[in-house]
Amino acid sequence: MGSGINGVIVVDKPGGMTSARVVGAVKRALQVKKIGHTGTLDPMATGVLPLCIGEGTKVAGYLLAEDKEYEGELLLGVETDTLDREGQVQSEARMEAALVTREQLLQAMARFVGPIEQVPPMFSALKQDGRRLHQLARQGVEVERKARSIVVHSFELLSFSESRARFSVAASKGTYVRSLVYDVGRVLGCGAHLTELRRTRSGKFSLSEAVTLDQLQLGAGDIRVVDPVAAISHLPSVRVPADQLSSVADGKRLSWELVSSVEPPSGVFALLTPDGRALVAIVEIEEERLRYRRVFNYGLTRDP
Repeated sequence: MGSGINGVIVVDKPGGMTSARVVGAVKRALQVKKIGHTGTLDPMATGVLPLCIGEGTKVAGYLLAEDKEYEGELLLGVETDTLDREGQVQSEARMEAALVTREQLLQAMARFVGPIEQVPPMFSALKQDGRRLHQLARQGVEVERKARSIVVHSFELLSFSESRARFSVAASKGTYVRSLVYDVGRVLGCGAHLTELRRTRSGKFSLSEAVTLDQLQLGAGDIRVVDPVAAISHLPSVRVPADQLSSVADGKRLSWELVSSVEPPSGVFALLTPDGRALVAIVEIEEERLRYRRVFNYGLTRDP
């Protein structure tokens, strides 16, 4: 496919790889230079990892805030330092875990549905005083972390047997499923950790459109590239008149009345080509003029 790709490709991330390694593998497979992800998955996790390529990298920041959905498995009775199966065991309460009923587990999970405050885990990529928390954690240092406001839209139990539970979660950006599992274990008094995690949706991107690394590397099958226009379709949009297209593409601070006769959308919005097929800019209005957030260089035919 090469360097002509501009948009988003959804990769089904395999387990055991960092998101950065996946980016490197896709870059080599497609022979592209500009590529980035829209939020990492832990090495243990699998599933939906949208990758922005070429001019698509300019929309990455507008995809980070989208909700996510996961399916996973937890094990009651064991806590680890990373809050998942890859960490060192910190405590065990297997006998207590064996007494937990399905109804008790459901009640504990229900406590974490809705707007909640969540403390991020030490083993995370968040920074404090310029250093990654996971770097401090590996040195045996634990620092106080500020709780963050998140929203858990749903937290459903899919199956439960012998202290193992399969579940699904739909939540806002910034939610750590490991921390949800840890908190459930604490409520039950026996502890818990995450044993499996698969992201099934990230914003508008789902597993149904994902491609595996093997398919990419072998060039097997059709690889769907989501155009930047479709990728940011959650933003309001306005089509630019043909006589102002070059000025917008050059980033000129036009007055809004030259672009459209309608009231501009509030906040950030997209400017499209007259046919609506290509993204020209992402802007907002400041003092009745365009203020550019991003300008795009694909999909435009310029005069020589």
